[in-house]
Amino acid sequence: MFTSVDDVSTRLAETGYLASPAVATSVFLAGRLGKPLLVEGPAGVGKTELAKAVAQMTQARLVRLQCYEGVDESRALYEWNHAKQLLRISAGRGESWDETRTDIFSEEFLLPRPLLTAIRGDEPTVLLIDETDKADVEVEGLLLEVLSDFQVTVPELGTITATRRPFVVLTSNASRELSEALRRRCLFLHIGFPDAESERRIVRLKVPGLDAALADSVVRVVGALRAMDLRKVPSVAETIDWARTLLALGAATLDESVVRDTLGVILKHQDDVVKAGAKLDLDAV
Repeated sequence: MFTSVDDVSTRLAETGYLASPAVATSVFLAGRLGKPLLVEGPAGVGKTELAKAVAQMTQARLVRLQCYEGVDESRALYEWNHAKQLLRISAGRGESWDETRTDIFSEEFLLPRPLLTAIRGDEPTVLLIDETDKADVEVEGLLLEVLSDFQVTVPELGTITATRRPFVVLTSNASRELSEALRRRCLFLHIGFPDAESERRIVRLKVPGLDAALADSVVRVVGALRAMDLRKVPSVAETIDWARTLLALGAATLDESVVRDTLGVILKHQDDVVKAGAKLDLDAV
């Protein structure tokens, strides 16, 4: 998929994703070794966007499994089209059960979900398993077969093995500890908050109309907010949202009035807004 780490970095930048050397190296190795890439870090630092960028730069189809509490095999892997099966059973009243059973448990009645869709694909595919830590522990057992052998077992049809392995990205906000068995099958990458210079580059790239001095002020204020003891510190995505907000408002500088009126863009809890309003010293940052 990639010729070198520099090739990954360059091609990601062309999609608008500014990758650090660690990110570019991890993507290169995941492609070269054929291993899933587990990307962990705070919400809003670009984990999901990385998978989207890889799909874009390789012109691959993006298949996404959004994890949540209660997601199960029928949502992640496959399920049978029960309504269509019932119609088929009703239409074949004169048939034996063996004849009917063979028919209704065939491809025609199978509803593939993201994991099976990615495994069966014969075109370049990026499989994004997003927010893996939000799924129940039992789902990890389902992922082990997929990530170990890139195959899925459907009891009625047998084992379906990938003819073309997808590029797999799992993301986690570390809200719970993932199993060692799952981690062993993956390369690991941690994405944290970028340093000030990297975040300035990201803001200027994503909000090209923003003045350089104002972009610098945005990044410095966000850095000061992250240093506070807040319930939820601003993510990179929220930094970009704030920059776009200031551009939309036509703000030339970050004064107290503008900051106070727009804190709700980057802070999502009222007690955080109150704390920031009391402690943030714009002159100091």
